[in-house]
Amino acid sequence: MKNILKMEEALMLALAVYLNSFLPYEAWIYWALFLTPDIGMIGYVLNPRVGAATYNIFHHKGIAIAIFLVGALLTNNVLQLAGLVLFGHSSFDRMLGYGLKSGEGFQFTHLGVIGGRMAEKARARSK
Repeated sequence: MKNILKMEEALMLALAVYLNSFLPYEAWIYWALFLTPDIGMIGYVLNPRVGAATYNIFHHKGIAIAIFLVGALLTNNVLQLAGLVLFGHSSFDRMLGYGLKSGEGFQFTHLGVIGGRMAEKARARSK
Protein backbone atom coordinates (compact mmCIF):
# COMPACT_ATOMS: atom_id res chain seq x y z
CA MET A 1 0.00 0.00 0.00
CA LYS A 2 2.85 2.37 0.84
CA ASN A 3 4.28 2.03 -2.69
CA ILE A 4 0.90 2.73 -4.25
CA LEU A 5 0.61 5.94 -2.25
CA LYS A 6 4.12 6.97 -3.29
CA MET A 7 3.23 6.29 -6.93
CA GLU A 8 0.07 8.36 -6.55
CA GLU A 9 2.12 11.27 -5.19
CA ALA A 10 4.62 10.89 -8.06
CA LEU A 11 1.76 11.12 -10.55
CA MET A 12 0.45 14.26 -8.85
CA LEU A 13 3.92 15.79 -9.12
CA ALA A 14 3.97 14.82 -12.82
CA LEU A 15 0.54 16.46 -13.23
CA ALA A 16 1.86 19.71 -11.73
CA VAL A 17 4.86 19.65 -14.08
CA TYR A 18 2.61 18.89 -17.05
CA LEU A 19 0.16 21.70 -16.24
CA ASN A 20 3.10 24.05 -15.78
CA SER A 21 4.05 23.40 -19.41
CA PHE A 22 0.92 25.34 -20.45
CA LEU A 23 2.05 28.47 -18.63
CA PRO A 24 4.14 31.10 -20.42
CA TYR A 25 7.25 30.46 -18.35
CA GLU A 26 10.42 28.53 -19.03
CA ALA A 27 10.48 25.14 -17.29
CA TRP A 28 13.51 26.09 -15.20
CA ILE A 29 11.45 28.72 -13.35
CA TYR A 30 9.21 26.01 -11.91
CA TRP A 31 12.24 24.07 -10.69
CA ALA A 32 13.95 27.20 -9.37
CA LEU A 33 10.88 27.85 -7.21
CA PHE A 34 10.33 24.21 -6.29
CA LEU A 35 11.78 24.40 -2.77
CA THR A 36 10.26 27.77 -1.85
CA PRO A 37 7.31 26.22 0.06
CA ASP A 38 9.83 25.08 2.66
CA ILE A 39 9.92 28.70 3.84
CA GLY A 40 7.00 27.53 5.98
CA MET A 41 9.53 25.84 8.27
CA ILE A 42 10.57 29.28 9.54
CA GLY A 43 7.80 29.07 12.15
CA TYR A 44 9.78 26.39 13.98
CA VAL A 45 12.10 29.19 15.12
CA LEU A 46 9.30 30.28 17.49
CA ASN A 47 8.00 26.89 18.62
CA PRO A 48 6.70 23.55 17.26
CA ARG A 49 3.04 24.63 17.26
CA VAL A 50 3.67 27.76 15.17
CA GLY A 51 6.09 25.82 12.98
CA ALA A 52 3.49 23.15 12.29
CA ALA A 53 0.90 25.79 11.39
CA THR A 54 3.16 27.69 8.99
CA TYR A 55 4.55 24.50 7.45
CA ASN A 56 1.05 23.10 6.92
CA ILE A 57 -0.20 26.28 5.23
CA PHE A 58 2.59 26.02 2.65
CA HIS A 59 2.13 22.25 2.20
CA HIS A 60 -1.66 21.88 2.11
CA LYS A 61 -2.80 20.59 -1.27
CA GLY A 62 -6.26 22.13 -0.90
CA ILE A 63 -4.71 25.58 -0.54
CA ALA A 64 -2.46 24.88 -3.54
CA ILE A 65 -5.43 23.85 -5.69
CA ALA A 66 -7.44 26.89 -4.56
CA ILE A 67 -4.57 29.24 -5.50
CA PHE A 68 -4.24 27.56 -8.90
CA LEU A 69 -8.00 27.77 -9.56
CA VAL A 70 -8.19 31.43 -8.55
CA GLY A 71 -5.32 32.06 -10.94
CA ALA A 72 -7.15 30.18 -13.70
CA LEU A 73 -10.38 32.11 -13.08
CA LEU A 74 -8.57 35.43 -13.10
CA THR A 75 -6.24 34.35 -15.91
CA ASN A 76 -3.34 35.20 -13.60
CA ASN A 77 -0.34 33.11 -14.59
CA VAL A 78 1.62 33.97 -11.44
CA LEU A 79 -1.11 32.54 -9.20
CA GLN A 80 -1.36 29.47 -11.38
CA LEU A 81 2.40 28.95 -11.16
CA ALA A 82 2.33 29.44 -7.38
CA GLY A 83 -0.45 26.87 -7.03
CA LEU A 84 1.41 24.35 -9.17
CA VAL A 85 4.65 24.83 -7.26
CA LEU A 86 2.86 24.36 -3.93
CA PHE A 87 0.99 21.30 -5.23
CA GLY A 88 4.01 19.67 -6.86
CA HIS A 89 6.27 20.34 -3.88
CA SER A 90 3.70 18.91 -1.45
CA SER A 91 3.39 15.78 -3.58
CA PHE A 92 7.17 15.42 -3.68
CA ASP A 93 7.42 15.80 0.11
CA ARG A 94 4.73 13.18 0.66
CA MET A 95 6.54 10.81 -1.71
CA LEU A 96 9.48 11.10 0.68
CA GLY A 97 7.28 10.55 3.75
CA TYR A 98 7.01 14.16 4.92
CA GLY A 99 3.39 14.82 5.71
CA LEU A 100 1.50 17.64 7.36
CA LYS A 101 2.94 18.36 10.79
CA SER A 102 1.42 18.13 14.27
CA GLY A 103 2.23 20.60 17.02
CA GLU A 104 4.34 18.00 18.84
CA GLY A 105 7.37 18.58 16.60
CA PHE A 106 8.65 18.43 13.05
CA GLN A 107 9.02 14.64 12.98
CA PHE A 108 5.35 14.00 13.86
CA THR A 109 3.24 13.99 10.68
CA HIS A 110 -0.11 12.75 9.44
CA LEU A 111 1.82 10.01 7.62
CA GLY A 112 3.53 8.81 10.79
CA VAL A 113 6.72 9.57 12.65
CA ILE A 114 9.73 10.64 10.58
CA GLY A 115 12.96 9.06 11.71
CA GLY A 116 11.56 5.76 12.90
CA ARG A 117 12.54 4.40 16.27
CA MET A 118 14.52 7.39 17.56
CA ALA A 119 11.60 9.72 16.85
CA GLU A 120 9.18 7.41 18.64
CA LYS A 121 11.48 7.39 21.69
CA ALA A 122 11.52 11.20 21.62
CA ARG A 123 7.73 11.20 21.52
CA ALA A 124 7.54 8.85 24.51
CA ARG A 125 9.91 11.12 26.49
CA SER A 126 7.87 14.23 25.70
CA LYS A 127 4.71 12.78 27.26
